[in-house]
Amino acid sequence: MTARTTRRTAAKSRIAAVGAIAVAGTMLLTACGDQTKSGSNSSTKTSGTAAADLLPREIKAKGVIRVGSDIAYPPVEFKDKSGRTVGIDPDVGAALGKELGVTFQFENGTFDTLITGLRSKRYDLAMSSMTDTKDRQQGIDSETKKKVGEGVDFVDYFTAGVSIYTRKGDDQGIKTWADLCGKKIAVQRGTVSHNLAKAESKKCTGGKKIAIETFDNDLEAQTRLRSGGADAGSSDFPVAAYAVKTSGGGKDFQIVGEQVEAAPYGIAVAKGNDQLAKAVQAALDAIIKNGEYGKIISKWGVEAGAVTEAKLNGGS
Repeated sequence: MTARTTRRTAAKSRIAAVGAIAVAGTMLLTACGDQTKSGSNSSTKTSGTAAADLLPREIKAKGVIRVGSDIAYPPVEFKDKSGRTVGIDPDVGAALGKELGVTFQFENGTFDTLITGLRSKRYDLAMSSMTDTKDRQQGIDSETKKKVGEGVDFVDYFTAGVSIYTRKGDDQGIKTWADLCGKKIAVQRGTVSHNLAKAESKKCTGGKKIAIETFDNDLEAQTRLRSGGADAGSSDFPVAAYAVKTSGGGKDFQIVGEQVEAAPYGIAVAKGNDQLAKAVQAALDAIIKNGEYGKIISKWGVEAGAVTEAKLNGGS
């Protein structure tokens, strides 16, 4: 939910294109209104597509796929003013559901518990700006490198990097992660931003470590920065750009430096659920080919992060 683990190479080649997201802030704002019409539990008609034929029998019978998501990460997933779940992920989920002939039912949960929710079968999928990494695929803790679970499989559906942002007009000379030494950053717990801050702090010299304050969700971290309780924040670039454009009417924050760590977002599936993973992969390929995916990505002004095919476990 910030490109949510492991270090990725700097994404300078993406900066110019992805920069269009910030310019397209108006599109992001109008998209919020559009999305309220569908919500998170839009019904679908039975599909006769090849993707639907791949669905496990029990899911076909229920007609519902339960999706774990931390729904506090605009514009990817969040609640609109009426309380409905909206954003890029719910829109993609609705399109996948239509292709599969089921309803994608988004259920709110804390980001760092979503994979556990898959293992306990509370959710069928986790779709929450979750970065596809080898560590997550293999069930390895990214910091200790110890095995902590079975891991998950990912169907990759988007690409995003990570940005640092500060209060507007108060960047304190912060342009890179190294500039955070001796300063405080507010981040969402368990995200790539959190891991980057911990990794960078270990490199700091002269006793000037990075003070890292973590929160259950990104909106809480933004509130901390806005109030002056931190020097900087960090989120996935689409989320940071949206916050810069919308918070305080565009007067609260500014992005500093360049986007880094570009990597795929993946729809997570518990290990052993190969049939479900293949069905979701086939459905994603179908909506890419029929243009529905492109319409959603364009609607939210995030074309620079679009994928052209549904890859399984494409993260590194």
